[in-house]
Amino acid sequence: MTVQYLNPAGLMQQTPYHHVAAASGTTHLLLSGQVSRAADGTPIAPYDLGGQVAQVMRNVATALAAAGASFENVVHLRFYVVKWRPEHTEEFMGALAAVAEEVGLAFPMPPTTLIGVESLFEPDILVELEASAVTDGVVQKTS
Repeated sequence: MTVQYLNPAGLMQQTPYHHVAAASGTTHLLLSGQVSRAADGTPIAPYDLGGQVAQVMRNVATALAAAGASFENVVHLRFYVVKWRPEHTEEFMGALAAVAEEVGLAFPMPPTTLIGVESLFEPDILVELEASAVTDGVVQKTS
């Protein structure tokens, strides 16, 4: 499995993410939206944007690992953030940087989309993260 990241000429170059991921592999992983909850459903960092960003990254890392993958295999991230405003950028990016080494996230990140939304499915949820990855591995059913 290989992922090649590109930032083509003619596109903005000063971004914390790559514009294009070209992946080859046999297994495509599509992760459902991960939120800031523990395995038992307990809220982690309710109403705290930075804390929730860190926890959703940990939850995505856990989901990837269960499929024999890591952030090195990720070809796209899609964040949904409640009531997003540009002034949240520093807190958001700071939380990503703080957890990057722990979860194995490299900068610039894979192609990434951030979508501001009015609300998510529970009032304490501020961030939801979907991820797509490609591997050559065979995923073993674990539950």
